[in-house]
Amino acid sequence: MRVDAAVDGLDPEQAAAVLAPRGPVCVLAGAGTGKTRTITRRIAHLVSAGHVSAGQVLAVTFTARAAGEMRSRLRALGVGGAGPQVQARTFHAAALRQLRYFWPQVVGDIPWQLLDRKFAVVSQAAHRAKFATDTDTVRDLLSEIEWAKGSLIAPEDYPAAVARVRREPPAEAARVAAVYEIYEKLKVREEGMYLDFDDLLLHTASALEENSAVAEEFRDRYRCFVVDEYQDVTPLQQRVLDAWLGDRDDLTVVGDANQTIYSFTGATPKYLLDFTRRFPDATIVRLERDYRSTPQVVDLANRVIGAARGRIAGTRLQLIGQRPPGPEPHFAEYDDEPAEATAVAKAIAKLLRDGVDAAEIAVLYRINAQSEVYEQAFTEAGIPYQVRGGEGFFQRDEVRQAVNALRQVHNRDDLPEESGRGAGLLTLVRAVLVPLGLTDTEPAGAQARERWASLTALVQLTEELLEHQPDLTLDELLRDLAARAEARQPPTVQGVTLASLHAAKGLEWDAVFLVGLTDGMLPISHVTGDSSTPPDEAGIEEERRLLYVGVTRARVHLHLSWALSRSEGGRRSRRRSRFLHGLIPEDSPASRIATPPPSKKKRPQCRACGKPLMGSTSTMLGRCETCPSNLDEDLLVALKNWRRERSKEQKVPAYVVFSDNTLVAIAEQRPGDTRSLVAIPGIGAKKLEQYGEDVLALVRGERTADTLDL
Repeated sequence: MRVDAAVDGLDPEQAAAVLAPRGPVCVLAGAGTGKTRTITRRIAHLVSAGHVSAGQVLAVTFTARAAGEMRSRLRALGVGGAGPQVQARTFHAAALRQLRYFWPQVVGDIPWQLLDRKFAVVSQAAHRAKFATDTDTVRDLLSEIEWAKGSLIAPEDYPAAVARVRREPPAEAARVAAVYEIYEKLKVREEGMYLDFDDLLLHTASALEENSAVAEEFRDRYRCFVVDEYQDVTPLQQRVLDAWLGDRDDLTVVGDANQTIYSFTGATPKYLLDFTRRFPDATIVRLERDYRSTPQVVDLANRVIGAARGRIAGTRLQLIGQRPPGPEPHFAEYDDEPAEATAVAKAIAKLLRDGVDAAEIAVLYRINAQSEVYEQAFTEAGIPYQVRGGEGFFQRDEVRQAVNALRQVHNRDDLPEESGRGAGLLTLVRAVLVPLGLTDTEPAGAQARERWASLTALVQLTEELLEHQPDLTLDELLRDLAARAEARQPPTVQGVTLASLHAAKGLEWDAVFLVGLTDGMLPISHVTGDSSTPPDEAGIEEERRLLYVGVTRARVHLHLSWALSRSEGGRRSRRRSRFLHGLIPEDSPASRIATPPPSKKKRPQCRACGKPLMGSTSTMLGRCETCPSNLDEDLLVALKNWRRERSKEQKVPAYVVFSDNTLVAIAEQRPGDTRSLVAIPGIGAKKLEQYGEDVLALVRGERTADTLDL
């Protein structure tokens, strides 16, 4: 590759990174600045200029997807030709390949196997240490062991280490250390050794550090190293990298300390921040031209990270938007979460009508439990969606367990009537969920907090239904939960993405909705402190970086919103996130400090008795569930037959066409025109276009399901 070809189409800073001489190079690359393009061009240039052969380059990153993209781009550039190829792998994949090769030379004939699923072994260790072995406890222990190993902390050093770094363990530190120690012993068996992914890195580093012949052979093979996302390396990964390098300095690292959001896994930006201390002669290149987002989005991102404090903030990059101008970011405050979700659904529906692909829209939140209200709103609006990095709310293990436990109580013969109705129902629900992980305060441990948040959401949902229907029974609650679960199973098609901010790292969309931006959620409550615990300033700054990552996922459209209460009519006690201070335009309605005026939202009324409708089922039917039904049973049968044929034709489940409640509402209300039809919840513009003509023909009796053109 000629020099002019290597930098063709690159901006001056990208070209400087590509043409930097061999030796230590640090590329500080902001979001959307073309870092993958830059580092693959650099590798291609080094190979074509004869500085190194393709087979002598080892490039590592953090996901198999990113490594695959790097290999594809290098192939497209013709790097390596028919000879040895650049090795582009994750840290663990590279270590696994090396360890398999060097194991006989280092260890001998002792057999080993990869322990790629260690849940069962951690569970066994927890049992021996007299720990609970429920799924969430074991997952929290597993995550803690991974953090310790990634941080190069041995079992005996764990209690002192967590105290030193102010880390909150999922249980008493000494007990966690006992599980960790037993786990390590359980992997050594008569038939050989079991190595987990962290062991791969540990043994690879040890082999190179302690065996000169192995180190010489490896370093003769690999002479040039490239590390992507360098702000996310753990101490263990850095130890491996040091072992690979030896006393050489042919290293290119790429990263952005202000996108460090995985410190809970042991990742640390200190190696990126200290790069020039270790390599005083290193070439430093800053990539700040953002090709992903509009100038309006970029400006907001700069202001978000501009308020950051601490050493990491000192390396912030001032992004410069390169795309044509777009709309200003939109800020909105709502009385409650359902109102926020409904507004988001309406805004997304408009984007879809304007031609934005559903797969190019994302709703991002802090924790997975926040997805529930958006799954509900999108289902009612007929918007297809997919949950990334987690299951839909009603498909989560803890929610399934909770609903099953409530069903078991409902089926008991000795349940007092007062316990399963009205005020007694809430007490019953809480009592049933306590053994599953519901507590008065948020627990320690990431998995336990996720479970707690989901169970708390179920309690809050029960409270909301009781507000609307004070004599709600357990049977009615279970039927409501079942209807919600059935309606929210999205078809396996491309749709709007629902994802946590952590799961969104590395991705981008045309339109992004950042929701639930309140203090206690972003920043998350366990870092903000309370009367007995000081705030975790480092944790708060990482939460700010999480918002920054969220903002920089958007190409064109960016919406930021928050709600002052959880449920409709609830106490408006929340405050918008402290990170939004100074970001909201003064002329925006959302810029004003919220006052608690009465809600202007008018509830739909029962068409039979005129009372406000309470609960999703009543709203769908347009009447109280206890009011008389004027169901046209023949029409309902015709609608179900028609739905069955439609679902067969489209190869989707029947509920994707219309839910049972929607069909019942149509058969009761008998809408005579499109305006009446779309007034029924669950029938939006898309479903009106797809099915409106057929449904109205069935209602009018003009055709039967058999005579419709399917």
